[in-house]
Amino acid sequence: MINRHPFLFALVAGGISATGFAPLNLWPLTLMMLALWIVILMQLQSRKAVFLSGWLFGVGHFVVGLNWIAKAFTFQAAMPESLGYIAVILLSLYLAVYPALAALMAWLMGKRRPWVFIIALAGSWIITEWLRSWVFSGFIWNPLGAALPEIFWAESAYVGTYGLAALAIVAGGILVQMGAAMKGRKWRQLLIIGLAIPFFTSAILLRAQFTNMNMILKGEPDGIPITVVQPNIGQQDKWKAGYEEQNLTKLAQLTRREDDSPRIIFWPEAAIPDYLETGYPVRYYYGRPPEFVRQQLGLLMRPGDVLVLGALKLEFDEAEGRAVGARNSVFAMDSERELLGRYDKAHLVPYGEYLPMRPFLSAIGLSRLAPGDFDFWPGPGARSLDLGKFGKVGLQLCYEIIFSGQVVDRDNRPDFIFNPSNDAWFGAWGPPQHLAQSRLRAIEEGLPVIRSTPTGISAVIDAEGSVIDSIPMGEAGRIDGRMPRAKPPTLFARYGNILPLGLAIILLISAIAIRVRAR
Repeated sequence: MINRHPFLFALVAGGISATGFAPLNLWPLTLMMLALWIVILMQLQSRKAVFLSGWLFGVGHFVVGLNWIAKAFTFQAAMPESLGYIAVILLSLYLAVYPALAALMAWLMGKRRPWVFIIALAGSWIITEWLRSWVFSGFIWNPLGAALPEIFWAESAYVGTYGLAALAIVAGGILVQMGAAMKGRKWRQLLIIGLAIPFFTSAILLRAQFTNMNMILKGEPDGIPITVVQPNIGQQDKWKAGYEEQNLTKLAQLTRREDDSPRIIFWPEAAIPDYLETGYPVRYYYGRPPEFVRQQLGLLMRPGDVLVLGALKLEFDEAEGRAVGARNSVFAMDSERELLGRYDKAHLVPYGEYLPMRPFLSAIGLSRLAPGDFDFWPGPGARSLDLGKFGKVGLQLCYEIIFSGQVVDRDNRPDFIFNPSNDAWFGAWGPPQHLAQSRLRAIEEGLPVIRSTPTGISAVIDAEGSVIDSIPMGEAGRIDGRMPRAKPPTLFARYGNILPLGLAIILLISAIAIRVRAR
């Protein structure tokens, strides 16, 4: 059956493989579908067929995994969700090129040699996944390693999330080899594989348990007090005229408290529509001058508090005296209403925060998904803001947190990462997937991650990637607690994506060596 319809099976296997990601977390299906795909690829006889099979696997994989993107289109001019699915398919047709390239590279190195092919596929997948993170500005949502069971995520502190993909591919390859050994009654080979699996798994489990026990024995000292606010403001109400006061009231009610201990208050991305910086012409005010807005925010704070929130910044053409762009920013403000610093989002969303080929696309009636007359301008990249006695915070706005190895200023390492986001238009699958990728960044960097979103999932994540506290989707609430402790810089925090790329090179060289020896 598979031999007669290899391309159909590749497409279906790709779709089912995406069920390993959140919120379903059906990781055994992911490994079984990777095994099925490997069997299909090893039976094909031409480069064209291999590339097509890899591409179809990718199409199914991304269409299912990224289905939440369709929901975003319902917030733009009342577009039907069906139009959003067209966008999901078009994006998937492009992203599927990367698994296709990985499959072709592995097939050229290891056709008719199963272990050579499996090892080469593991190495080539790492490389193509890394490419997907930066080509055409990059879109690395749902890296394959995120579909593994959480106990294996701890290895990302050593090989990064892209390196975890090799573990998934090899696990799928082991299933293939076990099936082949059983079919051919190669009991010796089956015994070796059977013994290797529990040994390898036990080693990872024991190391993870040792790490957790070591943290317990050291103790978990009280960190700085924090409050994370989730107002449950839907995307349909966020920018609606006349809702400014109502939305601010929701935030205020969830922020006020009785005790006087200084703390950091975390609000979501674009928490308020108003501008916080002064000096703008009055005609650009969103109804309230910045001084008045900062005064209102200051009334919600106790002496010594710091408020970290998302807001917008305008860019002006001084010669013409008009605004020409905007920045999606995060501001830190103290209880004296003074701004402590600003971070500008660097990884902007095409069609969401800026419109590529604006003159052409505007002429045919297309516009950005996010409201506003200006395109957003990118910031310089990851940076840390000094919050005085509260330490240094690393900022990553919304989906920037998915870019492994790019979330921390390595020359000015922060004490924690704040990831304000607006997941209100991410559908049902997007927010849990976003949370999973934030947890991987915490493990990689050895830093706690704080998430605040309008509608969920807001969370406090420790440096081991565990969710200490969270607010579910669709609920208003707040988290009062203490900042988890940062770990010393992990191996990945020191060297970044050199590690997974180095692993990829080792795997490819190993595949070549095995092939040469076999000859």
